[in-house]
Amino acid sequence: MNVFRLAGDMTHLLSIIVLLLKIRTMKSCAGISLKTQELYAVVFLTRYLDLFARYYSFYNTIMKLVFIGTSICIVWYMRFHKVVKQTYNKDQDTFRHYFLIPPCFVLALFVHRTFTVMEVLWTFSLYLEAVAILPQLIMLQQTKNIDNLTGNYVFLLGAYRSLYLMNWIYRFFIETHKVRWIPWLSGLVQTALYADFFYYYIKSWKNHEKLKLPA
Repeated sequence: MNVFRLAGDMTHLLSIIVLLLKIRTMKSCAGISLKTQELYAVVFLTRYLDLFARYYSFYNTIMKLVFIGTSICIVWYMRFHKVVKQTYNKDQDTFRHYFLIPPCFVLALFVHRTFTVMEVLWTFSLYLEAVAILPQLIMLQQTKNIDNLTGNYVFLLGAYRSLYLMNWIYRFFIETHKVRWIPWLSGLVQTALYADFFYYYIKSWKNHEKLKLPA
């Protein structure tokens, strides 16, 4: 544990709180990609299967349970809640997200640290998380009015991954000096996907303008 990982975890948790706040208080998921949320549910379910095999710490266990539980909860709200599901912009959530899963799984079968079920699934979750935001970003490009909560949610998600990159860099120089190519490159790809969004988010905040992404 270090300050970057803790900040990353808290930023990630804050992003989920912002999203649930939007869904619970506004009874709306407008502007949110169900496909991205489904991919995140797959990410956390496959990454944290070690809950049943290993114990690291109370903090680690609680955070894993929170991420699994909230990801499933969000998908449930968007698919089945009688009010919230009516606000889902299905016609704008057009990315075929199921095409992302097979290549990520195949890549995990060939590029991993050790060939075990838990390790391959953990690696798969990293590859899938790197691209899971794509449906959301594409949806935002098609949305004319991006509300503040949605914009803040996506920004916090990107900030969380950026902080985790700093965590890996810190651990390399201060702690282990081990090269961890899989999380490094996955995190770098994921952060790069947010670059365009970061630019327009900061620009809109600086100029006190409504957030809008170019089509």
